Amino acid sequence: MIAAAASRHVPGGHLSPDTDFFDAGGTSIHAVELAAALARELGIELALDDVFADARPRALAARWLGTTTPAADAIAPTPAMPEAEGSARPDLAPPLLAGGSTVPLPAAGKAPAPHTTARPEDLEQILADLSLADRLPWTGVPEPVPPTRILLTGATGFLGGHMLLDLLRHSDAHVYCLVRAADEEAGLTRLAQTLRGYDLPWSAELRRRVTVLPGDIRRPRLGLCDEVWNSLTHTLDSVVSVAAAVDFLRGYQSLRQSNVLGVLTLAELAATGRPKPLHHISSIAVFNEVGITSMGEDDPLAHVDRLISGYDQTKWTAEVALRRARDHGLVVSAMRPGGIGGHTVTGAFNSQDLSSGLISAFARFRTVPAFRYLNAAPVDWVSRVAVGVICEPDAWGFDYNLTGVPSTLDDVVRDMALGGMSVRVQDWDEWRTRTLDHLQREPVPALSFLTRVLESPTALKLCEATLKGPAATGERTSALVQALRLAPAARYDTQAQLRTFERLASRGLSRLPHKDDQPYLWFAETTKGTVGEIGRPADTPCSMALTLSIASMYQLVQERRIDVSGELMCPALHAEPLVIQNGDIWVRPEEGIPLEHGLRHQLLLYRLWLRDADGTDWWLEGRKHARPRRDIWRQSRSLTVQIGREGETARYAGEVVVPADSYIRDQIDGIKVDPRLTSREKRAAKVTWLAWFGMEMGRGMLAPFGRAAADLLDMRRSPTLTEYNR
Repeated sequence: MIAAAASRHVPGGHLSPDTDFFDAGGTSIHAVELAAALARELGIELALDDVFADARPRALAARWLGTTTPAADAIAPTPAMPEAEGSARPDLAPPLLAGGSTVPLPAAGKAPAPHTTARPEDLEQILADLSLADRLPWTGVPEPVPPTRILLTGATGFLGGHMLLDLLRHSDAHVYCLVRAADEEAGLTRLAQTLRGYDLPWSAELRRRVTVLPGDIRRPRLGLCDEVWNSLTHTLDSVVSVAAAVDFLRGYQSLRQSNVLGVLTLAELAATGRPKPLHHISSIAVFNEVGITSMGEDDPLAHVDRLISGYDQTKWTAEVALRRARDHGLVVSAMRPGGIGGHTVTGAFNSQDLSSGLISAFARFRTVPAFRYLNAAPVDWVSRVAVGVICEPDAWGFDYNLTGVPSTLDDVVRDMALGGMSVRVQDWDEWRTRTLDHLQREPVPALSFLTRVLESPTALKLCEATLKGPAATGERTSALVQALRLAPAARYDTQAQLRTFERLASRGLSRLPHKDDQPYLWFAETTKGTVGEIGRPADTPCSMALTLSIASMYQLVQERRIDVSGELMCPALHAEPLVIQNGDIWVRPEEGIPLEHGLRHQLLLYRLWLRDADGTDWWLEGRKHARPRRDIWRQSRSLTVQIGREGETARYAGEVVVPADSYIRDQIDGIKVDPRLTSREKRAAKVTWLAWFGMEMGRGMLAPFGRAAADLLDMRRSPTLTEYNR
């Protein structure tokens, strides 16, 4: 009955009693719908965590009925998982690729209390799965040369797609990509669509070096026919394991087929025939034990009985099983990313990654939970270093932490403030409660997975371990990066996340600073001067009382723009002050545009839209220029302006100047900063602004002097007018 109800939520409309609901194509949303349907239609009430823990209908039925799954039924191969060859006693020893559980399930009808240790049935299955590594073939040492024929799994995933492109860019290898698809053409289409979705290039030249193999990491021999499997065992010279089911809600039983048995199948491929190294993308989740004190590359892993999340358990089991495989001669490199952030150039990100979800919530709701470290690095750095390991024989066979430079809570708070997204720090329980409340009152479809994570007792343990864990260290990784002359690890700060924040905002996952927000920093500017009608003397007084502000340092770095508000007083326009409705100042707006002639370089461009007391709209455009003259102090303060009615050409022109006695008082000493920041953050904001603006003005002032010097040093004799005419 459970299988029949679940069949309505999977592609194809059929689910056998021994097939995992998620492996058959069900999603987390479908699981919620299935649990509700079982309770409503059949009176079968199962906790959602039970569904995620082991989503095979037979296991769900056993949990509900309170019975024990017969051992023979549980370990018998299903039609989708045929018995491995050479297994003499399938009733006692499950074949290498068999699915199923051999352990009893607890009494049903009761929602389990939040776990503090792993479920006994999961621990028993983990021990059984570890023993499967002892069946791997014995193998020799691979030839220590850069690979030329590589099998890559997970190329349609976020990290795997970037690794595929880096393998093609930085090696001469031909890459065989295992892709879930009906045939090669469908697999190629899926691969191309995925790469383009991450802004990765895809061309005929790249296509020439890629062979798509329709298959499935969860199936015996990867779903390949014997001919293809046997050919790969003798032609490949490297196997790269990236594919994994990344889901923090599902349990060990539900994830083991992809994350454990699939990895062991790749180990079997690497050890069969020609000796080949296996490069496995693991995770620092193998350390995800609450209270662990260090996460070095060679430090002991977590105690598996204290890992609660099924994802953590499967990554731990796969890595430990591969350690056993090393005893069979297999050369294994284990690479452990932490949170994988967006690409620093394209901004491409993994919408289902927990790190992306948390960052989105931080920026959207302007709060962060108190944590020790965030061990995260951008995908472009993680991918490039992983490919460096794969292509460098001297790097094979070791463990690496691809976690970059960890960020502390202070780092993140400061980064968010500099980005114009000042956040409040809350304890974990308060942050979780308030974030759930926000997500329920203002649902964000793309963050629905985060809602489910924050509602799951099991997933919460994973979050707690992640937020309270120590900084991951990677001395071996740093040495390799230096030896290969790769970009050194850098903290994944606001500048590195800039493009990703833009993408998150474009999809409604985050909210970038806006000029209507509380300004990050602001100060006053007063100008006085005269204007007159075009073609006549400028003899009418004109002054402005302005407030210049920025919503974020992001605004400066990305747009080079300052927000303006305030009033303009000019009797020629109106007896009463004109109020600025909207205004911007552009800093060095011609930056990057070559100036072939002239010695006037534009420093600032003012564009203001004003309204007088009668409701008439006006515009003002002002420009500051630098010239190769000695009056630099006045140049930095004087502004030539043109003023006209909306929709008309300029009617008035003149010059206004910032009085010398007000410049220092208002624009340096008078700087104000968001009061929500700490004293140290306020000082940092002022210093950052003054350094940035001072550098820009300095560069602008030097430009015309450089041009003048170049003209003076030009030794080419200019032709006379007579010579030119001739």
